[in-house]
Amino acid sequence: MRPTILYPLFAPINTLNGVGDKYAKLVANLCGERVVDLLWHLPSGIIDRRCNLPLISATEGHIWTGKVRVIEHKAPQTRKQPYRIAVDDGTEQLILIFFKTYGDTLTRIFPVGAEKIISGKLERFNNSWQMPHPDYVVDAAKPQQMPQIETVYPLTAGVTNKMLNKLMTQALGLTPPLNEWLNTEFLKQQNFPSFNQALEQTHHPQTLDDLSPSSTARRRLAYDELLANQLSLAIVRERLKHQKGRALQGDGHLKKRLAEIMPFQLTSAQQRVIAEIESDMFSEYRMLRLLQGDVGSGKTIVALYTMLNAVECGAQAAIMAPTEILAQQHYETIAELCSQIGVKTALLTGNIKGKSRQQILDALQNGEIDILIGTHALFTEDVTFKDLAYAVVDEQHRFGVKQRLSLSQKGKSCDVLVMTATPIPRTLVLTQFGDMDYSKIDELPAGRKPVTTTVMPLSKIHEVVDALKRKLQTQTQAYWVCPLVEESEKIDLSAAKERYESLRHEFGDVVGLVHGKMKESEKNAIMEQFKSGKLKLLVSTTVIEVGVNVPNATVMIIEHAQRFGLAQLHQLRGRIKRGFEASSCILMYGYPLSDVSRSRLNIMKQTEDGFLIAEEDLKLRGGGEVLGTRQSGFSSFKVADLSVHGDLLLTASKDAALILNQDKNLSTPRGATEFSSHSTIALKYALSFCLLISSSIAFFISKTVS
Repeated sequence: MRPTILYPLFAPINTLNGVGDKYAKLVANLCGERVVDLLWHLPSGIIDRRCNLPLISATEGHIWTGKVRVIEHKAPQTRKQPYRIAVDDGTEQLILIFFKTYGDTLTRIFPVGAEKIISGKLERFNNSWQMPHPDYVVDAAKPQQMPQIETVYPLTAGVTNKMLNKLMTQALGLTPPLNEWLNTEFLKQQNFPSFNQALEQTHHPQTLDDLSPSSTARRRLAYDELLANQLSLAIVRERLKHQKGRALQGDGHLKKRLAEIMPFQLTSAQQRVIAEIESDMFSEYRMLRLLQGDVGSGKTIVALYTMLNAVECGAQAAIMAPTEILAQQHYETIAELCSQIGVKTALLTGNIKGKSRQQILDALQNGEIDILIGTHALFTEDVTFKDLAYAVVDEQHRFGVKQRLSLSQKGKSCDVLVMTATPIPRTLVLTQFGDMDYSKIDELPAGRKPVTTTVMPLSKIHEVVDALKRKLQTQTQAYWVCPLVEESEKIDLSAAKERYESLRHEFGDVVGLVHGKMKESEKNAIMEQFKSGKLKLLVSTTVIEVGVNVPNATVMIIEHAQRFGLAQLHQLRGRIKRGFEASSCILMYGYPLSDVSRSRLNIMKQTEDGFLIAEEDLKLRGGGEVLGTRQSGFSSFKVADLSVHGDLLLTASKDAALILNQDKNLSTPRGATEFSSHSTIALKYALSFCLLISSSIAFFISKTVS
């Protein structure tokens, strides 16, 4: 339950002084609807308004602050002309410019002979200084009214920096003093200020260094946010572990028969991961596990082995893929093997309708289908299992939490395995998947040959086309990836349609085209032609990032590769790692080439390790949804930046575990056994307040744990 001391911070923005309903909407669009949302709208800069230079030494285009005397008023002759006021700081004269301002108002504010302190941007006009609409004007006798260092925030239309600073002052004033919840020794070690001091320093920076994510104030707030994240996920995980499930431990006869007919041996990584998953399945508690494996690591076979464990217990299993073509691929792999061991399978997609669909639904409900493979169609209302005990969600970043839950809720106490081929940095695993147990396939099947990656400028495209002609004369197939579907006047990039036409002129009817704007049926038809070998060269956008296995496709050409992220490049290159033939990937770049883009291409050239690539991607792109890893209701962190605060995350993860080990319900003061005796605040206060930062975690706790 939220402590009452925090209630003012949860109040709507319009409860602040000077904020009406109209202005509240503008502020809400900028940073959020609650008072606390203002606190996490972080500054982007500072303006130094201290008086430090005479006007004669000032610089054009900069903010100048100084004491001046009003010399005279120059009223406009027409409405279109501005109102001018001449002032002097003792070294040079300055003209203040005002548009659409009544003269009597200005006469009252700037009486002739009065001394004022003004601050604003200087401009040079006709060899004279002028300042259009000064930012601040205060009486010389009240210099304290002029802000010395003004905080600058990201803005939106209708919201001024001056007004936002006033609102921030109110929000900070509503922040209650809180006892310390962090370990005293840890505070000293990190040189952290208190929580309230950190907020104050963050919103009132004195130097540009104070704006850095590495500043002690920002690091303190980042740690609290990460601790809240890890506490919340740990609570969810603990509750999930104690949700009663069903022990699924078959006699192994189906898995034994599968091993006998398999054309290859499982890797040691696959064997290890299967053992980890089965350990969960054998338990009486529900499983929620993430399986991460690089492209071509054999996750589908792992899923099949573990699904057979459920079938051996007389129950049903299901695997859900994000696209029909990927579901069809899973079905072909699984059905071929299952038919040899007496396990009944079926495929259910949106395109299967009428009588065929009803036959599948009836067989499923009657228990005649052991394993169901499909797309989003699996969690529609009319899909009823006789006894679903195990659900597998493939390429899970394409699904949201609600979709995952919708599938698992079709069974009683259903175990859930989510799989991804997108390598995820360790820090993102901790923050985005901390509620799950985690398995990783870090070994590729034996015999897989490395991909030779070449980086070339677009000026050599004719050489690439000539080499491709020679390649396609054999059994080889190739992908040609473009970043856009159609040419854009704003961005000078080759479009997929344009490239398709030019390559078709070179190669003839063996060239196909797929892109995201095509109907699903059209895309599937083209992909099937490519898979069958009828098409030799497939021009596409990134829609092939998650696609079918085509063993003969051993060449990948990516045009304007500098425009793609590392994760995308890695996924695309993975399309040609499905067979056992040597493969080639050509990354073609255009100019100008930024340092980040150059680094990205060099990383791709140097390594095929998806996990290493993911870590480098995090460093290059910073925190947030680096790999698009999860669409689950989590928002990106408001303060923490995992590329900067990764060290804090690891500490926060351990800290959260220790906290919950002592106080699972966060109902008692933080104990002094493992922590400092000075940490006397109840952790429910810490968690409740920190959740103001990562409020979406509260949603996750309430919606995920059922």
